[in-house]
Amino acid sequence: MSKTAANTPPDWLEARPPTAAALPETVAGWLATLRLQPAASAELGLTLTLLDRLGADADTLHAAMLYVGQTAADEAPPPLTSPAVKLLLEGQAEAEKVWSLWGERGARSSAEGLRRLLLAIIRDLRVVLILLARQLAKMRVAGDLDEDSRRRLAQLTADIHSPLANRLGIWQLKWELEDLAFRYLQPDTYRRIASLLDEKRGDRESFIEEAKARLRVALAEAGIRGDVAGRPKHIYSIWKKMQRKDVPFSDLYDIRAVRVLVDDVTACYAALGVAHSLWSPVPSEFDDYIANPKGNNYRSLHTAVVGPQGKTLEIQIRTHEMHAHAELGVAAHWRYKEGGGGDAEFERKIAWMRQLLESKDGDEDTSLLAGLSTALIEDRVYVLTPQGQVIDLPRGGTVLDFAYHVHTEVGHRCRGAKVNGRIVSLTYAPRSGDRVEILTSKVAEPRRDWLMSGSGYLLSGRARDKVRAWFHKLDQARNLQAGRELLEKELKRLALHQLDLNQVLPKFRMPRIEDLYLSVALGDIGPSQIGRALHELSSPKPEPEPNKPLLSAAKPPKPDRGLTIEGIGNLLTQLARCCQPVAGDPIIGFLTRSRGVSIHREDCPSVQHLAAQHPERVMPVEWGRRGGQSYQVDVLVRATDRKWLLKDLSNVIGVANAYILGVNSRLDPATASAELRFSLRVNDFQQLGDLLGKLSAVPGVSEVRRTP
Repeated sequence: MSKTAANTPPDWLEARPPTAAALPETVAGWLATLRLQPAASAELGLTLTLLDRLGADADTLHAAMLYVGQTAADEAPPPLTSPAVKLLLEGQAEAEKVWSLWGERGARSSAEGLRRLLLAIIRDLRVVLILLARQLAKMRVAGDLDEDSRRRLAQLTADIHSPLANRLGIWQLKWELEDLAFRYLQPDTYRRIASLLDEKRGDRESFIEEAKARLRVALAEAGIRGDVAGRPKHIYSIWKKMQRKDVPFSDLYDIRAVRVLVDDVTACYAALGVAHSLWSPVPSEFDDYIANPKGNNYRSLHTAVVGPQGKTLEIQIRTHEMHAHAELGVAAHWRYKEGGGGDAEFERKIAWMRQLLESKDGDEDTSLLAGLSTALIEDRVYVLTPQGQVIDLPRGGTVLDFAYHVHTEVGHRCRGAKVNGRIVSLTYAPRSGDRVEILTSKVAEPRRDWLMSGSGYLLSGRARDKVRAWFHKLDQARNLQAGRELLEKELKRLALHQLDLNQVLPKFRMPRIEDLYLSVALGDIGPSQIGRALHELSSPKPEPEPNKPLLSAAKPPKPDRGLTIEGIGNLLTQLARCCQPVAGDPIIGFLTRSRGVSIHREDCPSVQHLAAQHPERVMPVEWGRRGGQSYQVDVLVRATDRKWLLKDLSNVIGVANAYILGVNSRLDPATASAELRFSLRVNDFQQLGDLLGKLSAVPGVSEVRRTP
């Protein structure tokens, strides 16, 4: 390929479709200077023609031209002003990664995984149109390549492009991609089937047109409204049916086929009667998938008849609703043809993409095709092993989830991970296209905090089950000790360690505290669940006292704290600074001389001392139900000193929607340890518990707890 300054534009640029004519002047000038090799020029011209036939918009055509020009030139094109064209160019560049992975993939790697990865990393659906059109253009001129290059191109087409065109319903490209790939991969079989057809493709198409015309007339005479469509079977589809049914060519009755769409089920059977009266049916070649749907809920009537000129003809009859389901639902054409399983969510996305592609033929704006990132691929990510195998994870899944997906033993022995060569924490969530490497130890030893909610280690329920199964195999004494330590650590962190655990046993239907410890150790109950239950049960419950004399009507006061003081309304309240109670804590009020009622936690030493001296000033109080309140708490964090420690902790606090009122830090150079005391403002006990768990997961943190 070369670039000159000639003023005469190349043929492919002159012959571009009218839709692509309005190029920016600087870009058009740059493209006009390109001189492509004849094969590349022919390929680009074919690509533009195919895209125009598919109804592609100007941005799509411009992106196709620019990408070829960009790869052919020695320098980058002029700066682009269209964000849409930039996105389309980026999508084509991303697709090159998939082609590279396909080239290096091992025998165990799945082409299906690469197809899903391709759809996951492309953020604009129009890129798929460009890729398919470019590939078909390459296949049309592949006869000029050497044998190895031609076979490699055909294999890539068969693995990636043909199935995608099939699933997306781009029939204009699908059949030709399949036939050309088959022609170059199995040339002898292709020529044998072609000769067995005993007619050219044009002859078969004329036969179909004759059959359609006669069937339309017969249906009209019978008073049946029906749409008759059809296309001849292609060589690759004929070979697939021969393989699937394990029959010779002479036993196939559906080399030529038409499809009839009617309004209701009754009309289906009426149309079947018309077809059988028009032509003689072939014995044993009738299938009623309406009365007996396939396992994937595919519904239709299939029959074979001896049609015009004495040649066999397959007729499929179904309602418009059945056809829509077969084309866009869980019984989609690709599932029926390819067989095998597939997840319903991915099928839903494929159907959504096909609907977008079909909408471009109507009045819909083609910009809808750019909506892939918001309505698609939001629930799965597709990441790579070091060997290039594609692994799919739920969105938000961590590298530890990835390890357990690869193999249970890899997960048990996981001690670290690298993503794209960079070491990350086990809570890191990779993105589609990332290459993940798991770092393992020699000994399998999962950590119990992997099971704790809020720790962020595992998202997948399947991975959690594998960790639980490992701990179930340990002896009871080890589990008992581990459960006790986990629970005590959590309760101490929440400042609930002085409360009696026996009061939560009925809630969890446990006869003994030891059973509670075992459930925590095995991951059946989370320490945070017990902490929350203990917190709720220890909170004072207001008891009705109908005969108690009141100084004034008992009604909710209007203090800023959202507190209710029993028997007295509209008193000034304030939260005590000594213990800093949070909404949900067991609390008690103490009437001061000048500052109204001071609210303390029940276990606060200060209020206990005051209550002993002035018991008459102690007042029952409870938290009100008003929303939008916040409370100040002090949190202690101990960690190994490192760069960005304070930044990481502050980010976690900010993401949790808590507010930092103040922070004090102290560094011990001898041990390289840091102690940070945060004054925070939180909404309630639940938010505080979640925040403590997230702070504990920050790398280097050894202890996090609430302080009085």
